[in-house]
Amino acid sequence: MPQAGKKPKYREIADHLRERILDGTYLAGQALPGEEVLAKEFGVTRPTVRQGISELRAAGLVEASMGRGTFVRSPHARPNITRPRGLRREPDGRYVEIDAIRWTVHGEPTATRTDAPLALADLLRVPPGEPMFTYDELHTAEHGRLRQTHRTYVPFSVLIGTPYEDTAPPPAPALFTALESAGHTLHWTEHVRTRMPMPDEATTLRLAEGVPLFQVLRITLNQDERPLVLEEFKLPGDDLEITYRYP
Repeated sequence: MPQAGKKPKYREIADHLRERILDGTYLAGQALPGEEVLAKEFGVTRPTVRQGISELRAAGLVEASMGRGTFVRSPHARPNITRPRGLRREPDGRYVEIDAIRWTVHGEPTATRTDAPLALADLLRVPPGEPMFTYDELHTAEHGRLRQTHRTYVPFSVLIGTPYEDTAPPPAPALFTALESAGHTLHWTEHVRTRMPMPDEATTLRLAEGVPLFQVLRITLNQDERPLVLEEFKLPGDDLEITYRYP
């Protein structure tokens, strides 16, 4: 146990590096010394060094680049990943995401019955507690380096009078084609925000301590502005920007 008044080693490392960043020893865009170098300098293990650097990441002073190291953050630096947002309709009628990333879906998405919580019921304009079909997917790309979760909510009331009144519909994006076949003309609205993850979300997305996540809520509406479907995407928010093209 550390002596009273004595800083833990990881905090010493964080404070040392913070001072060097703020006094200009390490400039914006410059790499910090590697974990092995810092571990030897402070006489600690590499996990202790990583803990110290995590403090700097949480404070917004540095950012990690996979396979390259940790760099002093610049307010003008571009992130490593740029993700266009939106859907494109293929000539065969299928809808696909326009992010151009080849995602691998882990496991077959299975429909489960849930009840609409208050916040989502408000967005879908259905009574709280209305039964819904819910699909959960984990997507990865670039050998697992990129990760996102995708959850789809479909209220039962949307399916009345369709072939899916007594059976689960297909998950998105095939769901969109099915809704159009039922007579809906579709358009979409997205709500984007960052927030700190819950512990299970940090584990699933492999987020380091202090790293926020992006939460994207995409609502599918029909020609009468009736919400039909709500999708929830969660993805790491530390080295990512999302772009939109206005029609």
